Amino acid sequence: MLALGAVGIVYGDIGTSPLYALRECFSGTHGVPPTPANVLGVLSLIVWSLIIVVSVKYLLFVMRADNRGEGGILALMALAMQRPRGQSHRARPVLITLGLFGAALIYGDGVITPAISVLSAVEGLSVATPVFKPYVIPISLVILAFLFLVQRKGTAGIGTVFGPLMCVWFLVLAVLGVKELVHNPAVLWSLSPAHGVTFFMDNGVHGFLVLGAVILVVTGGEALYADMGHFGAGPIRRAWFMLVLPALLLNYLGQGALLLRNAEAARNPFFLLAPDWALYPLVALSTAAAVIASQALISGSFSTTRQAMQLGYCPRMEVVHTSAEEMGQIYLPGLNTALLVGVVALVLGFGSSGRLAAAYGIAVTTTMCITTVLAYVVARERWGVRRAVALPIAGVFMLVDLAFFGANATKIADGGWFPLLLAVCVFTLMTTWKRGRDILAAKLRAASISLKDLLGSFGDHPPVRVPGTAIFMTGNPEGTPPALLHNLKHNKVLHEQVVLLTIIPEEIPHVAGVERVEVEPLEQGFVRVVARYGFMENPSIPDVLKRCREKGLQFQLMGTSFFLGRETLIPTKKRAMAGWREALFSWMSRNARSATAYFRIPPNRVVELGSQVEL
Repeated sequence: MLALGAVGIVYGDIGTSPLYALRECFSGTHGVPPTPANVLGVLSLIVWSLIIVVSVKYLLFVMRADNRGEGGILALMALAMQRPRGQSHRARPVLITLGLFGAALIYGDGVITPAISVLSAVEGLSVATPVFKPYVIPISLVILAFLFLVQRKGTAGIGTVFGPLMCVWFLVLAVLGVKELVHNPAVLWSLSPAHGVTFFMDNGVHGFLVLGAVILVVTGGEALYADMGHFGAGPIRRAWFMLVLPALLLNYLGQGALLLRNAEAARNPFFLLAPDWALYPLVALSTAAAVIASQALISGSFSTTRQAMQLGYCPRMEVVHTSAEEMGQIYLPGLNTALLVGVVALVLGFGSSGRLAAAYGIAVTTTMCITTVLAYVVARERWGVRRAVALPIAGVFMLVDLAFFGANATKIADGGWFPLLLAVCVFTLMTTWKRGRDILAAKLRAASISLKDLLGSFGDHPPVRVPGTAIFMTGNPEGTPPALLHNLKHNKVLHEQVVLLTIIPEEIPHVAGVERVEVEPLEQGFVRVVARYGFMENPSIPDVLKRCREKGLQFQLMGTSFFLGRETLIPTKKRAMAGWREALFSWMSRNARSATAYFRIPPNRVVELGSQVEL
């Protein structure tokens, strides 16, 4: 059942690549003529790309780097930074930069995948009759709008049909391929890598540039690793080797056999595989598969954003849980709207899946290179693999990644600039937020006093104590919260029981329940509480309070007040970061979700105390 679920969620993107990948190799910007030698050469490159990149690199090697069961580039980055033995301090910023930029590229993938997948499917209508050609873009926009509008419902309700529907899709891929393959079995010679080598020798630089279209067959490979926490490595591998890989190979070989028989089929070899009577049902099934592929990338963008929030690289955003059973099924309204705007702009701006293909590969290949580097660091520093073993393996993977990257780099002017520009913008936002929060925390620490000194000052001038419990949230478990100092300064009272609550994000996906909360009684009615959450978890004050009660902390919720600090940022001439970044950080702070809503604090028990902080 887990393998069936993996077919429906994990393999949506890579499973819809036959819609456009082979077509782009012969009809795209750098396409080659569909001669028999070229057809066999391109098919050889496709077959061995699926084997080397997906089967060997991701499924057999990268997926071994699980961060307590979770995968994805941010999880890999966190794993590489978990106190690796013998690592210099200079390596950590490099790893963070690589991981964050790789995560930023996922948003480009999350915007392009829905656009190119749905466009490719709907373009099948124009194969049946040119009457539909003017309506391809409007129909695609309607489907995409519907896809994003139903995100608020979550995947819990429709997830059960994803697996069976994608199984039908892969079986149809296999049947279409076999139908043509039996008529021209000579295409099986393409399984030899010799044809790929000959293709490069015959076509030279032009043949190398075709790799920019071949990369389309392995898009979605990163999703295999990112979704490992939902299904486990075993089910994902079984689904690939038992169903997905055979179906993809048969379909690509079938398209190649069709091209050997009829070179004019290069304009759309996938849909021309189908008999006339099956064309419209195939378009409908392709559109459904494309929607599923888009769903996987959209959900991945949601998960990546939540990880970035927990790791401190993204402001607080509204996170809606759409399932009571599956913690990973979430919906972010703000991000969903931004993705919809980006997808609509792409469809209107590029106008066809062929033009979008130029923008697709650069994000995928860059992420592949970053994953190889981070996986090598994990192998060396976490697993203790000798350099003589790890370096050659990583070198082979990097050679393949760089070959794909080099071929796609030539398409930057044709559309590859878009995912790079989007990634740079997202990377700038994440690093600005992290840097700004670090500066703000340092300013607050400098203006604070130690808790020991505060308690010592109560001896000569004890404050008036009032009944009840006050909970002060603070990012520094050792210092005195600014809100507590402001409360003493202005209200000149202190509750009988004062709880200093700190929530610490960990660089691991999940924190065990027994390690979640620490309760430390202090002097004069003060209690220090430290709660830890992984980057795949959402902090919850009700959950923290429940665990505090289990550890003996007594309080009445109706007699408890939560004191939060709200900082107003004031720019200064002596700046800790560039002026434009200060302005950007201030804007992000103003638009971040309130701590009350994010931590699910009862709003009628919250007191906010403001202060001005110079950046």
